[in-house]
Amino acid sequence: MAKKRVGVLISGNGSNLQALIDACKSPDYPAEITAVISNKSDAYGLNRAAEAGIPSHVVPHKEYATREAFDEEMDGLLAHHSVEIVCLAGFMRLLSPWFVKKWQGRLLNIHPSLLPAFKGAHAVRDALAAGAKESGCTVHLVTDELDSGPMIAQARVPVLPGDTEESLHKRIHAEEHRIYPAALKKLIEGE
Repeated sequence: MAKKRVGVLISGNGSNLQALIDACKSPDYPAEITAVISNKSDAYGLNRAAEAGIPSHVVPHKEYATREAFDEEMDGLLAHHSVEIVCLAGFMRLLSPWFVKKWQGRLLNIHPSLLPAFKGAHAVRDALAAGAKESGCTVHLVTDELDSGPMIAQARVPVLPGDTEESLHKRIHAEEHRIYPAALKKLIEGE
């Protein structure tokens, strides 16, 4: 079976990108990453893509008058690389409704909470502020509503006494790196 062509959108360190790159090295993994796009030129994930020999592009969102124009540029690059599935891996931009609709059912995100709890950009901080006893991460399909699409996988992480945002996020990241490749495989194999 031919491997599905995956594009990964990033904004930062790219540790989830690295988890996907590592999974794709396995001959029996059903995906290959054919493009990485970052909205930030200093994203360390671009180095990870270069080291893996994956074509990467920087599309600075501030250079586009509208969210739609920015998304159209990314969409053109994804098409250029014949991408079939898009994975958001620490991509810190809201996508336009038409982009979400175009990629519906083929657009994945990883979020650092047990959705539907703690949506948005500060999920780990919000979980700590709320006194949550448990946190974790969720891989879900992206829909127009923020962090609300159908869930594909979740992993639970206890909130420990004395946890800081950094210490909790570190444990959540370890689970993200485990479940994101598994969830992408699950989506591809139609489970």
